Amino acid sequence: MALLLLLQRREQVTAAEVARELEISERTARRDLDALSMAGVPVYSLQGRGGGWRLVGGARTDLSGLTAGEARALFLVAGPASAATPAVKAALRKLVRALPEPFRVQAEAAASSLVVDPQRWGSSRAEPRPPRFLDDLQDAVIRGVQVRLGYVDRNGAGTERTVHPLGIVAKGLSWYLVAGTETGRRTFRIDRVSSADPTGDPVHRPADFDLAGSWREIADEVDRKRTPLEAQALCTPGGIGVLRMAFGSRLDVGGSTTGGRIQVVIRGSDEYILAGELAGLAAWIEVTGPPGVRGHLASLGSTLLKRYG
Repeated sequence: MALLLLLQRREQVTAAEVARELEISERTARRDLDALSMAGVPVYSLQGRGGGWRLVGGARTDLSGLTAGEARALFLVAGPASAATPAVKAALRKLVRALPEPFRVQAEAAASSLVVDPQRWGSSRAEPRPPRFLDDLQDAVIRGVQVRLGYVDRNGAGTERTVHPLGIVAKGLSWYLVAGTETGRRTFRIDRVSSADPTGDPVHRPADFDLAGSWREIADEVDRKRTPLEAQALCTPGGIGVLRMAFGSRLDVGGSTTGGRIQVVIRGSDEYILAGELAGLAAWIEVTGPPGVRGHLASLGSTLLKRYG
């Protein structure tokens, strides 16, 4: 595909140019050019000085029928945080260089406009289909234009503001818009967006903005707000893997003590619930604080001993 688009854009190429553009060897380039010809694509070679490969009579392939929207959609899977395999991402990065110039900038923008975060927050409800304004907002991100955004918060209050769309995040089954506002960077659940009208004015995008990195900061802040309680504990080296499986991002691992155990912090939302989660890990950890969690653990232990002792 990249080779066909390259031939259309340049009219004539050499094997060396193909190799350089598509990051392959000249031998592979010649083999692929021959393969196109054998497959029935009207490609022929010109020998001698100034020679190369051309499409017969300036022939066009159906790949030129890609619309700008289709090109952007194709390259959404090439972003750094997408679920595509490294081989697919590498192939698409090569293909983007051969796209017609009008599509290339937006295709490259599409590759960095989306982050996929597969972990849900709590018991997120399943959304039967993508939210209504997802395509409009993603288009604004890729084109780099501001949007007059209507939004309904969790309490049902409606607001309207002009935002600078910076990226789209798929978090579990929910979609979020990361955008700049007059009060700083904000995150909006797209299923709560009530209107999205492009203004045509350019987005003010920070030069050092990285969507994946920005989302990690946002997600960490949200997780900490959802789990404000911190329990301190000492863990045996062999138990760290168990704790990682049990608590995921709610676990912070610190340094080792003189006794060889490892300092850890586990976050939760409630002392009693967190004590219940920690009670089954007594073989690996000793909870050192706070007193409320230790008290609930002692009470749970007493209840278990009475019932099963």
